[in-house]
Order: sequence, then C-alpha cells, then structure tokens
Amino acid sequence: MGLKTSNSNKPFKCEYCGAGFAREKTLNVHLCEKKRRHLQRNERRVYYGFYAFNRFYRLSVGTKQDKTYEEFCNSTSYNAFVKFGSYISNVKPLYPEKYIDYVVTSGIKIDKWCDDSLYEKYALELIKKESVDTAIERTLKTMMDWAETNDSVWSHYFKYVSENRATWDIRDGKISPWVLLNSVTGKEMLGKLNDEQLKILYQVLDPVFWKYKFQKHKDDVEVVKELTREYNF
Repeated sequence: MGLKTSNSNKPFKCEYCGAGFAREKTLNVHLCEKKRRHLQRNERRVYYGFYAFNRFYRLSVGTKQDKTYEEFCNSTSYNAFVKFGSYISNVKPLYPEKYIDYVVTSGIKIDKWCDDSLYEKYALELIKKESVDTAIERTLKTMMDWAETNDSVWSHYFKYVSENRATWDIRDGKISPWVLLNSVTGKEMLGKLNDEQLKILYQVLDPVFWKYKFQKHKDDVEVVKELTREYNF
C-alpha cells in the first residue's frame, strides 16, 4: 500500500523509493528495486543470502546483534549475498548452515564464494572427518530420495543409478565411502565408471586414506556391512 503525497498531481507515493504516482493502480504495479527486494524476502535464495549476510557480520565483523532485513535490502552487497544464496539453493550442500559458516570465515572474497572448488574442499574435509552414523544416515536418505524419484527400491540404488548421478552424489558427499566401499553392489557400481568419472572421485575415494580408516574402525565397518547384508546391497 502506498502513502498519499502532498503533490495533488501525484498523490500516491511508493513507501520504498518515494516515487509519486497519479493513480493508485499505477502505484500497485510499480516495481522499484527496493520494493522488489522486499517482495522476494520469502524466496529460498534470498533466505540463504540474508542468513549468510548475518553470519558474515557475526563471525567476521563481530557484531553482537543480527541485522534487520531492511538493512540487508539497503546493503550494497545485497546482490552478492543473494547470488551466493542461489548457489546454496541449487547445489544443496551438505548441512547448508555449516557450509555458510565455513565460507564466511574462510577469508575468501565474496565474489569467489560460488566457486565449486570451495565446496569440494569443504565436502572432502567433512566426508573424511564425520562419524559413521552421520555418513550412513545421509547416504540412506540419498538412496531413498533417488528411489522415490525413480519409482524404485532404495536398496537398488547402486544397481540401477546412472553412472553420472552416482559420480556427483559421491563427489558431493551425498553417498559416503563408508557405505559405498563396504557394499557389494557399491563396489560393483564403481567398476562401471569410466576413467574421467574415477578421476573426479579420486580424492573422495582415496584408497590409502580409507584403507587406514577402515582398519582403525573395524567395529564401524562391521556395522555398515551388517546393514548391507540385511538389505541385500
């Protein structure tokens, strides 16, 4: 809703930019940059951008209180944060809030926050450090999401998932080496990948690292193997 101005020729005023209009209908269809930003508030990309904006000021600048959405809208870095929010929405990183904190404290300039190499580094660190329980939970969720989309059985993931889909699920950490490398069908699926796909996954599936990890945590390996035997994958 607009506010009436003292100018009789243009009595309807935009509450965001102050522009005046002769007719209320014209005001209603008017879309200045500030109004557009307010109307986009509930979009997922804007939500993540606003969240990152506040985390930046909290973690990097040291502010004690969150910024308001009005302050976000008026910020000269609004577009850069929303662009990063779009990246988060599209990539769907592991634990988005954790990834945002990782990025804003990385010391890297905001115009580089959407680089895939930054996410790959984060995902690789997380994949190698996380507990087996977390790895299993996320992997099973990924398999179940795939099954729902493809009208299949989740335990058939490794048998029927496309090689490209599997490659990106593994690279992004959605399918953990904990399950992949201790599953019969998982290892069979790896045998179907071409050289380029295996090259993409080399760091994630680092054989020296995982051999040592599995030897050190034999009880955890047995938990995974029991799961794969129970559901026959």
